[in-house]
Amino acid sequence: MIQVKGLSKRFGDTVLVDGLSFEAEKGEILGFLGPNGAGKTTTMRMLTGFFPPSAGEIRLAGHDVLEEPRKARSKLGYLPENTPLYPEMRVSEYLTFAGRVKGLCTKKAKAQAGRVMEQTGLAPRKGQLINQLSKGFRQRVGLAQALMGDPQVLILDEPSVGLDPSQIVEIRELIKGFAGEKTVVLSSHILAEVAATCTKVVIINQGRLAAQGAPDMLVKTGGSRQNLKITCLGDPQTLEDLLKKIKGVSRVRGNPAPDQEATTISLNLHLEGGEKARAELARTIVESGLELVEMTPFTASLEEVFIQFVTGRGEPEGEAL
Repeated sequence: MIQVKGLSKRFGDTVLVDGLSFEAEKGEILGFLGPNGAGKTTTMRMLTGFFPPSAGEIRLAGHDVLEEPRKARSKLGYLPENTPLYPEMRVSEYLTFAGRVKGLCTKKAKAQAGRVMEQTGLAPRKGQLINQLSKGFRQRVGLAQALMGDPQVLILDEPSVGLDPSQIVEIRELIKGFAGEKTVVLSSHILAEVAATCTKVVIINQGRLAAQGAPDMLVKTGGSRQNLKITCLGDPQTLEDLLKKIKGVSRVRGNPAPDQEATTISLNLHLEGGEKARAELARTIVESGLELVEMTPFTASLEEVFIQFVTGRGEPEGEAL
């Protein structure tokens, strides 16, 4: 449904997007992530046809954005970060107007406005002036506008920005309801929202693809780094000195706690490598004379995985499995 191949955007000597490629299938909700200045908004503007790419190809529902712009845009609904609304208009009037702009006749525009108001929970507010609505309901109006014309593809740039926690949950549930029906590209700085909403994640950094895949897959892999909880019996200083010498161990955290019979040492750490590295770590601890009680992998959050991919400085805080 969405195909991006070798996409680049340059302004003079400045490269904002560099050879980016990804796809989103029909009915998929794709989370589009990256740090500030990574090229997210520039990419989304190219997806919507607002910016022409310097190189590469974008196809929406089979239509090339450059070669068939009208057909491509007819399949697209767009909610920018700053929702463009006419505050002096009533909700139903604005949505009917949006439908007319998208090429619907007045009758069809009114019918679709009624449908999307029901879909987004705006029906009780249809006669209300937009400037009298709360921030959450104005976001709903923006989302309803994007749904006018029944597009197959939705591009949503920070749809929950500025909302309170309850409003974020409401918008999240609305977006999740599109799964299987519409292809959605969702940009958000709230990574817990992406993890709860999206079926696929694309992470970009400095205009390039850093990672992509299902959220749970990215969390499980997190690159080659494992997050481990280590519990031993013995001298804390011995374990601390030992871990400092082991290749691949980093980000050691935790405080030893006294036990009635011995000292229990419980630490969280990063370990580069797979099962072989974990087995080598266990063998080294045991051979040092410490009693290894537990070595348990735990899951990092999407936020921590995001930091690992864009900076290489993940700080796992997850719970042991």
